[in-house]
Amino acid sequence: MMESFVPTNHVHRRFNPLTGEWVLVSPHRTQRPWQGQVEKLPSETRPSHDPTCYLCPGNGRAGGAHNPLYDSTFVFTNDFAALVPDTPDGEVDDPLFRAAPTPGACRVICFSPRHDLTLPEMPVAQIRAVVDVWAAQSAELGQTYRWVQVFENKGAIMGCSNPHPHGQVWALNALPNEPAKEEGQQRRNHGQRQPGIEHADAHQAGDQRQHCSQQRQQKRLDQQLPYDA
Repeated sequence: MMESFVPTNHVHRRFNPLTGEWVLVSPHRTQRPWQGQVEKLPSETRPSHDPTCYLCPGNGRAGGAHNPLYDSTFVFTNDFAALVPDTPDGEVDDPLFRAAPTPGACRVICFSPRHDLTLPEMPVAQIRAVVDVWAAQSAELGQTYRWVQVFENKGAIMGCSNPHPHGQVWALNALPNEPAKEEGQQRRNHGQRQPGIEHADAHQAGDQRQHCSQQRQQKRLDQQLPYDA
């Protein structure tokens, strides 16, 4: 008798309805032996204020500016921004080298004046203040730019250049690759499921239903998948 296909046990391709792409899933590989790199928790303790840290209150930054003596969250324009608002106009339309200017904004959000904390270690009220800043920055930059992204690179292995608790917010007029694929796929899916509906509220509701349905299905599968803690 042929064995029945079980997604949590057998190799398969899984369709991602947000991007329209198929992804290879090999659940059995979580059981393979591992002799590679194993990261350890940092053993050092950090001071609540580091006079050499360019994100601590009152200290000078690498770009020459000085931080105020802030006592909550603190937002400033990145001194080494990947996106700047005053990019000159002009495009390169060569078929082998296409380029287009991309103006934007990059800001740093210091979560706390304390150098020795991370976001989950902060009091709930202070975490709420950080979330409020995320929302305020998204709303402000969203008035000018098409795409606003709030994120945190946490830990040296993730490329974080400073252990002080902080994140970033980037904004630009072009959609990044992954969100652009998701937007196009959701628009196509919405048109197939609800032909003739053009209203923005109906479009948004359809996207939300699709996303919730996918989350429920993923949760059912995740409850059966083995995890290596």
